[in-house]
Amino acid sequence: MPKVVPSSLPISGLFALAKPSGPTSMAVINDIKPLIGNSRLFVETSKLDKLGKGKKKKGKRAREAVKIGQGGTLDPLADGVLVVGVGKGTKNLSEFLDCVKEYRTTCLLGCETDSYDSEGAQVRLASWKHVTRESVEKALSQFRGDIEQKPPVFSALKMDGKPLYEYARQGIPLPRPIEKRPVTVHEIEIVEWLGGEHEFKYPMKKFSDEEKQALAKSLQGVEGDVPIKDEVDTDADVNSLTPTAFVLRMKVSGGTYVRSIVHDLGHAVGSAGHVVTLTRTRQGRFALEPKEPEDFGCVSWDVFQKAVTDAGNPDADGWAEWEREVMERLDVVG
Repeated sequence: MPKVVPSSLPISGLFALAKPSGPTSMAVINDIKPLIGNSRLFVETSKLDKLGKGKKKKGKRAREAVKIGQGGTLDPLADGVLVVGVGKGTKNLSEFLDCVKEYRTTCLLGCETDSYDSEGAQVRLASWKHVTRESVEKALSQFRGDIEQKPPVFSALKMDGKPLYEYARQGIPLPRPIEKRPVTVHEIEIVEWLGGEHEFKYPMKKFSDEEKQALAKSLQGVEGDVPIKDEVDTDADVNSLTPTAFVLRMKVSGGTYVRSIVHDLGHAVGSAGHVVTLTRTRQGRFALEPKEPEDFGCVSWDVFQKAVTDAGNPDADGWAEWEREVMERLDVVG
C-alpha cells in the first residue's frame, strides 16, 4: 500500500468509505466534500490560502477546490463499500462500475414490492409456509454462472425515451419486452436461515387495485404470465406467523441487480420475496473486511460524521483523525 509522505502532497487517490443505510450516495459525497476541499492532503496550500476565512464562502469554494466522485451508486437502503475518487483518482472510477462485487442481502418471503425492496409498496402477497431451506438451495442453482437478468419494471431505465416506471404507473403497454442483460453470478449461497426469528415487516404502503390494473396493462402481451393478484394462505394459523427470511451472500459481475435476483428467487420457489437489507461487502480491491494483501479497507462513516461537526485536535504532524484514517486506506494515483 502506497505510503503518503509530506513531500508528495497534495495527492490524488481512491479510498472507500462504509456508507450507512439511509442517505443517498450523493448525499454522502456532498457531506465529505468540504472536508476533502479543505485538506492539504488533497489541495495545494496556495489554494487553501485563497479559500478565505468566511465559513459560508469557504464551504462552497472548498467543494470546488478539487474533483471528487464515487464509483458506483448504492441505493438509500443499501450500506457498505462506496469507492471515492479524489483529484486524478476520479478518472479511475469507471473501473469500479464493471468490477466484481460482493453483497450480503436479506430476503423476506411472502411479499413482492414495486422496487423489489422494503422501500417500495406491496404489489403482491403470496404463500410462503411451504418454502424450506432445501428448496431455496435447490433453486439457487438457476442463478449461478452466466445468466440473463431482466431489470425491474419500476426502474429509471428508458424504453423509447420513457422510463419504465412511467409505463407501469400510467398503465401504458410496453412497446416490447424488457431486454434481458447478461451478467455473471460467480457465487451465491445461503449464509443464514432466519426462519421467523426476525423483526422484519412488510411495507405499510400497498398498491391500490387501480395501480395493480395499470401495472398489469403495461405488462400485458409482452412479459408473459406475470402474477399481480395476491395468492395468500387461507389458513388463519399460517397468516399469524412471521414470514420466513434468510440471508444470501453473492459474488457477482458489474451490472447485476441484487434486488432482481431476490425477486426472481421468490418466484422460483413458488412464492414472492423482496430485499430488506443489502450490504456491499466488496467492490474490486476495496472491502469491509480485507482478506488479500492487495485489499484496501474502508473508513468508518462515524469518522467523517464526527469530523463534520468537530474536526478535533490535529496530531503532531498536523493531521486530523479523518485524514489519518484515509491515509491508512488510500490507493494513491499518479
